[in-house]
Amino acid sequence: MGKIAIHGFGRIGRSTLKAALKGDQFVPVSISDIKDLPTLAALFAVDTNYGLWPEPVKARDNTLIIGGREIAFVDSTKELPDWAALGVDLVVDSTGRATTRPNAQAHLDRGAKRVLVSAPSKTLQDCDAVLLPGINLDAYDPREHHIISMASCTTNALAPLVKIVKERFGIQTGFFSTVHAYTNTQSLTDQPMRDRRDSWAAAENIIPSSSGAAKALKFIWPDLQVTGKAYRVPVRTGSIVELNALVEKPTSDEEVRDAFRAAAASAPLKGIMDVLEEEFASCRVVGDSISSLVDLPVVQVLDGRMLSVAAWYDNEMGYATRLAETARVLTDARTPASAQRQRSGGK
Repeated sequence: MGKIAIHGFGRIGRSTLKAALKGDQFVPVSISDIKDLPTLAALFAVDTNYGLWPEPVKARDNTLIIGGREIAFVDSTKELPDWAALGVDLVVDSTGRATTRPNAQAHLDRGAKRVLVSAPSKTLQDCDAVLLPGINLDAYDPREHHIISMASCTTNALAPLVKIVKERFGIQTGFFSTVHAYTNTQSLTDQPMRDRRDSWAAAENIIPSSSGAAKALKFIWPDLQVTGKAYRVPVRTGSIVELNALVEKPTSDEEVRDAFRAAAASAPLKGIMDVLEEEFASCRVVGDSISSLVDLPVVQVLDGRMLSVAAWYDNEMGYATRLAETARVLTDARTPASAQRQRSGGK
């Protein structure tokens, strides 16, 4: 396996490292950020959403030590790390800034062989490929794909819904809505923000917002006629996305449920999408590594053609788990087919 670095040690960067260590995916050769290491180490050790990390965590000089593992820390305040000197094969960029090609290319210019962007690229021209686990990761070509976007947490929750409905029943048109935990782009108190609706306190309001998931889905399915929006709500993590679609093939509630049960039990979505048979609230998904947890009791079909299905997702840990797994796949892969073998358990 090649050497992996995590650039940006905020919510997603820290969660990606936790997922990588828990899943024995990789130990990064380095982490980098513009904040001080002792504070970052403390935030990794004690997390509001996920509690205490089960191993000792220490910061010593320019090293983050987690349960005896020593990970180099690079202060990136003034410039990007020298990836060539560190021998880095792939950088997981979780800063939110590599969504344009020049910002992502900067990592390659510093010696990295590939960049995995933990956000939707602005346009399809700003990356070499948009690859989602369980959806199209088998299309990875190490000869052509050097800047890879993994889109957003919402896209990774919504894409399995679209995939199953599209393949089994066909989609004429559709809308989606995500009810999403508040994020760092919002304000904790009322104050003017660039996006006007974000000017009101995140922990006290339901705030409509745009969603880039529709555009990201069209990168994968260019003919898809689905659009949607988001509502930010006062929960710290744990979100739900709902797809309402006019389908081509008449169906029923139970047929739709059976389609999702079957898809969750087999490749390529096994371990990425799962189903809930019982009734729960958003706390059920907090800390869950699944990207798309389909709520079968809320499935509805109207007049055989109007379908409604929803999926829960931990908008931090679910997405970060896929990032860690995908980083491992991209550094293991030697041929385009190897990504497919990785997701299907090596078969």
